[in-house]
Amino acid sequence: MSGADHRARLRALLDAPGAAIVPGAPDALTARLVEQAGFPAVYLSGAGFANVELGVPDVGLVSLTEIAEQTERIREAVDIPLVVDADTGFGGPLNVHRTVKLLERRGASALQLEDQVFPKRCGHFEGKEVVSAADMVARLHAAVDARTDENLIIIGRTDARATDGLDEAIERALRYKEAGADVLFVEAPRDRAEIERVARELPGPLLLNIVEGGRTPMIPADELGALGYSLVLYANAAMRGAMRGAQLVLASLREHGESRHVLDAMIGWSERQTLVNKPAYDALEQRYRVSPDASPDVSPDVTPDGARPEASHAL
Repeated sequence: MSGADHRARLRALLDAPGAAIVPGAPDALTARLVEQAGFPAVYLSGAGFANVELGVPDVGLVSLTEIAEQTERIREAVDIPLVVDADTGFGGPLNVHRTVKLLERRGASALQLEDQVFPKRCGHFEGKEVVSAADMVARLHAAVDARTDENLIIIGRTDARATDGLDEAIERALRYKEAGADVLFVEAPRDRAEIERVARELPGPLLLNIVEGGRTPMIPADELGALGYSLVLYANAAMRGAMRGAQLVLASLREHGESRHVLDAMIGWSERQTLVNKPAYDALEQRYRVSPDASPDVSPDVTPDGARPEASHAL
């Protein structure tokens, strides 16, 4: 799939009526589950990556290199558009410039950049600090200049609601739009009235982040779409569900000394192999197998999916 294809599809999603739910995935396997469930896009959550891959909280410990590598892994695993949490851009405008170039090459469809100081904190934690609006505008100018595909979407996020109030957050978001942000993201509005005000006073497309137990109330996507939002992030819902499932399975295993009591809480063996596309690898292995009496079948018309090899981009 070409870069322009998944990015153009995300732009089309932004132009469509209603609000699309974009679940988060900390890794490639979860991204496969998101795609399999029928969602139109997936979000690489920096918080989810920090929790799952490093076992640490979202307090700015993840590096650009780690996010770039995970972006590439997820891009290879799924065809749906991929929104990547690029935090602050990992520094000043020059860092942002490099971040955008690198993540674009690795397969991001959209990049989220925020106006916190570096290192950042989770948007629903206490103790956040933001840079000046002018500093964030410089970051966005660097991001827009760095992209080579005009369909790469830049999401401008402000965390100023927590530090300076909603008036300042809205004023900043307007400046970020003028600086070139394609999508505006006011993090952590406190109630429905604030959510409605953001939608009323800011131009679209708009993104809202729902964190279960966080500061923003949970409102159904159809209602958010009617208000004017285009994307609704559930950045770590799948991860938190997986964590609870793992706890239940491990507790039962420890109690009973076997796993049969929780088989219904586990994905089946065959379903697991299908999810990771084992049949395609079996077909490739068979295609290239060399026997004493025959050469491997390397006909250009034979691939696991029936397509010509030059048209096949991923397993």
